[in-house]
Amino acid sequence: MKTLVLLALVGLGAQLVDGSLGMAYGVTSTTLLLAIGTNPAAASATIHLAEIGTTLASGLAHWKFGNVDWRVVAKVGIPGAVGAFLGATVLSHLSTEVAAPVMSLVLLSLGVYLLVRFTLRGVDRRHLGKPVRKRFLGPLGMVAGFVDATGGGGWGPVGTPALLASGRMEPRTVIGSIDTSEFLVAVAASLGFVLALGSQGIDVLWVLGLLAGGLVAAPIAAWLVRHVPPRMLGSLVGGVIVLTNTRTLLRSDWVDASDAVRSAVYVLLVAVWAAAVVHSLREYRRDRVRESADALAAQAARLRGEPADGRDRTVAAGRPADPRD
Repeated sequence: MKTLVLLALVGLGAQLVDGSLGMAYGVTSTTLLLAIGTNPAAASATIHLAEIGTTLASGLAHWKFGNVDWRVVAKVGIPGAVGAFLGATVLSHLSTEVAAPVMSLVLLSLGVYLLVRFTLRGVDRRHLGKPVRKRFLGPLGMVAGFVDATGGGGWGPVGTPALLASGRMEPRTVIGSIDTSEFLVAVAASLGFVLALGSQGIDVLWVLGLLAGGLVAAPIAAWLVRHVPPRMLGSLVGGVIVLTNTRTLLRSDWVDASDAVRSAVYVLLVAVWAAAVVHSLREYRRDRVRESADALAAQAARLRGEPADGRDRTVAAGRPADPRD
């Protein structure tokens, strides 16, 4: 009973983070299952079975709050399902020990880029609303789905930063679309695991425990991502990517850092991350003040019978102003 309660709490916390930041459900849950002795294939299978329910609930919640671009869901989700199925079927024969540090290095670079970009520049609205190219979304979905199935998590950490880096979607729309398309990935991965493993090592009660916590958290996370400022979301996502992948690299055979070094790096990164989020919040508030001032100025100009930019109406209409006016 204690194990089920713990799993429900883990599912709740993991889905709360995943639904609001677009990543970390699989990473968090898989870490727990591996810690209590589950083999990697069974752990990934358990997580993906639970994610069928949590991602469906999360997708519906994000759709209700207007966080989903269905064109992106289809273009990235279908290739992602193919990649997840392939990843699930070959997991028992695939070693990710070498691939994990390489992927972490790539993701760490993306995380640093996103953290700096959203903290210092915010959302560049010049590209917002432009369609993301299908030739970009297809390979992205395939790779992210394969990594997700073979590593017990990775759809969000791979897909979210890549879409954010494109600069063509609001952070909340990226997160909502990635979370929604993950349903297709979870179904395909689960099918691959069931065909390859059967029911070996999969505990249905564990699946239900994770699912219960995730279902509670899904609508809360969708509401949060709707109301948290995009600039802050970008900084939060970038920080999660940096911290997660720095941890992987420091523990890899490439670095094999001591506990003291790892602790010092974590403290430094958390301090920088916190400062970045605070700065993003301050800049967001300043932007809102400037927008409010511009709106008030435009309204005052309209009340005076002037155009919003304050020019004389005859000039604004393209006619030279009469000097006698």
